[in-house]
Amino acid sequence: MFLEMKSRELSRSKSVNSPLTTMATTTFFKKTPGTETSEPAVTPPPSNVDTSFLRKPKLGGAKTKKKEIPEGVWTKCPRCEALVTDKELDDNLKVCLRCPFHFPIGARERIHALVETCSFEEMDANMTSVDVIQFTGYAAKLEGKANAAGLKDAVVTGIGKIGGQRAALGVMDFSFLGGSMGSVVGEKLTRLIEAATDKGLPVVIISTSGGARMYEGMFSLMQMAKTSAALAYHAKAKLPYISVLTHPTTAGVMASFATLGDLIIAEPGAMIGFAGPRVVKDTTQSELPPGFQTSEFLLEHGLIDAIVPRKELKDRLAYYIEFLMESHRQLAALS
Repeated sequence: MFLEMKSRELSRSKSVNSPLTTMATTTFFKKTPGTETSEPAVTPPPSNVDTSFLRKPKLGGAKTKKKEIPEGVWTKCPRCEALVTDKELDDNLKVCLRCPFHFPIGARERIHALVETCSFEEMDANMTSVDVIQFTGYAAKLEGKANAAGLKDAVVTGIGKIGGQRAALGVMDFSFLGGSMGSVVGEKLTRLIEAATDKGLPVVIISTSGGARMYEGMFSLMQMAKTSAALAYHAKAKLPYISVLTHPTTAGVMASFATLGDLIIAEPGAMIGFAGPRVVKDTTQSELPPGFQTSEFLLEHGLIDAIVPRKELKDRLAYYIEFLMESHRQLAALS
């Protein structure tokens, strides 16, 4: 009896202390859609307050305009990669101020830098080329280049004073069809040489050319013989001829009057040769030496007599002409 009463008390105490009896009752309510009110997470600002400053700026969305350097202001040197203003280049005779690289220069700019002011008298200024063999597109090229370069052809000739000595001067321009020698170039140079021979003047020819003008066929090749013959008569009169080679001087011009000078000088770094390096390499099947066909290489091997920077050319030409003409006068006095 006692044991039965104890077991009843233990079972009663377990039921009272059980977690199931102590768990709180959860009540669920059914909500009707649209009737509940949503409480805002933050208090909205007043409607009359400017909130534009609260907007996050877009950093990556803005596109910056790339500043472009206008043409005709700066020029990049292909050797030292320095940027030089065009005005500085013009004042320095188109020579880089950071390195000795010589940029191409026009015929009239070169004449202006060499002769005394107002002393140059141009010859055959209105002589123009004719499409003799009716080469397709040649007439249009002549007209286009004449308008672009302001020249009638690839050479300007005349008589002027270099230093204190009058001289016959011919200057080629590479911008006109690559300075190629056609009938007009050959004729103008021949007339210049013949006029110098008649007047007892020295001849100075500054060459820059890709060779004979193939648009004129064999007529362009004939100019090689014609100019060389005129120089032979000039040499027979014991008159000096100075040839100045600039970048580039190649092919038919190099094979004719350009290498017939009593004195042959060149600008620094000029490419001088008959055929291009690639053609020579493919023909000879051999590696070319470093600096092949440059003025420095040719000076070392005896083809040219001196390398003269452009800024020193006027003074050096005046010195050479005076020296050579003095020798001519002495020979004339002896004979």
